[in-house]
Amino acid sequence: MFFEQMHKSWQVALAAQRPLLERIEVDLRPIFSQIAPAPELVCRAFEMPIDEVRVLLLGQDPYPTDGDAVGLAFAVAAGRALPRSLRNIMVELASDVPEPSHAGDLSRWSKQGVLLLNRHLTTGLGSAGSHIGLGWQEFTDAAVRALAQHHGRDLVAVLWGNQARTAQPLLGAAQIVASAHPSPLSAHRGFFGSKPFSQVNQALEKVGREPIDWSC
Repeated sequence: MFFEQMHKSWQVALAAQRPLLERIEVDLRPIFSQIAPAPELVCRAFEMPIDEVRVLLLGQDPYPTDGDAVGLAFAVAAGRALPRSLRNIMVELASDVPEPSHAGDLSRWSKQGVLLLNRHLTTGLGSAGSHIGLGWQEFTDAAVRALAQHHGRDLVAVLWGNQARTAQPLLGAAQIVASAHPSPLSAHRGFFGSKPFSQVNQALEKVGREPIDWSC
């Protein structure tokens, strides 16, 4: 199920990780009704062909509230109240880019080549970070390495917080936009005012790529 959810280009790039992904799926299958996001959305981020990725925005793990997680880092299902980190992202976006998006599902970003990838692709309902030991980081680290090798300096990676920054050694020549995490605990310690969205567009333009339209 999980491997088949990915675009064929990712299936090729991550072929060596298939046994790990299948083992994680076997471990999770007995508790499919108790995980976030729903099983059919676990590898949603990888539906985007690897060629189309322009920006990697790296998160940690899905929202644990039932119905929030949609398989894209930081995004929530349409119509849901915005979690606090996402509210802070929207506050910073409004101060950085004219006419910003306030749609919590972030699908328009994804459609423009922004890969919204969590380091851990599942968690237990009501239990943040509970699947950290399943092997997800080994799998997503392989994905980050493959992405960096495929795009080189043309890739822009957004790393918010110390956990995301641990991925920097995997990113090779990719351009990095880094700051504090947008969570309520750290947003006032370097996230607010960091202007990550305009920084991303400047980095894309530097290598001759089209900027992201962050508005809705």
